[in-house]
Amino acid sequence: MKKYVLKRILISLVTLLVILLVLFLLLQFMPGSPFNDEKLTEAQIALLNAKYGLDKPVIIQFFNYVTSMLQGDLGVSYNISKNTPIVQLLQTRLPTSVRIGGQAVVLGAIIGLVLGVVAALKHNSVIDTLCTVVSVLGASVPSYVFALFLAYTCGFQLGWFPQLFQVNHPYISSVLPSVALSMFTIASIARFTRSEMLEVLDSDYLLLAASKGLSERALIMRHTLRNALIPIITVLAPLIVSLMTGSLVVEKIFAIPGIGSLMVQAIQSNDHSVTIALAFVYSAMYVFIMLIVDILYGIIDPRIRLAKEDSHE
Repeated sequence: MKKYVLKRILISLVTLLVILLVLFLLLQFMPGSPFNDEKLTEAQIALLNAKYGLDKPVIIQFFNYVTSMLQGDLGVSYNISKNTPIVQLLQTRLPTSVRIGGQAVVLGAIIGLVLGVVAALKHNSVIDTLCTVVSVLGASVPSYVFALFLAYTCGFQLGWFPQLFQVNHPYISSVLPSVALSMFTIASIARFTRSEMLEVLDSDYLLLAASKGLSERALIMRHTLRNALIPIITVLAPLIVSLMTGSLVVEKIFAIPGIGSLMVQAIQSNDHSVTIALAFVYSAMYVFIMLIVDILYGIIDPRIRLAKEDSHE
């Protein structure tokens, strides 16, 4: 297991380095400049490029950037908040997006798993139909529609929660956006759990386990649910990253100071340093989640770990 995990970590680190190189090159060759102010003369622009090291060859800029990043320095903002360290910008916005996304993931995974299991165990019943309807609605209706509905009903009419995000009350303010973001996760997990559970319930080995006198609870927990977890985790992994990096529309509806709106600002203003830093944060979160998924694969089903180890030898 240790060898398997070390290989996964090494592959993840190499992947992040390649992603950073691609991002850096893409921004270098994109049209436009961080210093597009018409009031600036060519001499002033040249001085700014020299100040931030943008006048050096691309390969030197890249190695300087990697060296600074390893020291915890992501550079400074050129336009959004001039000369403000990007780490400082992330410290004020990233925790909010991660907290709201994390709450949405947990809520969506738990409710979706319960709905999927209940629907599978009550196959072709009224409960199964109701769970299926909830799944279809969650998958087909955009999250911003749920956000508007929750903001109007629970925020405006009932007054249970703040309509807009309040920095002084971050947890109660994050309830409505978390619920709105969790709807698609609930639908996705419920549908996949139901289909995988039904497939496992009809398998021969489950009939064999039942013939040995195992209780219904043991059959569900030890055999049915465990074998259905691998495809569920595969579906959940990209959803975790998309939720934790924020939804721009939902952030706009609830006035959430997250990193989704910061990313759009950076792109619109050609703030390359902020853009590459946020893109790398997105990528790092995705690679980290996939690393965790790979490790969970090896824990849930050792056959996957052994197969991957044999393929690399």
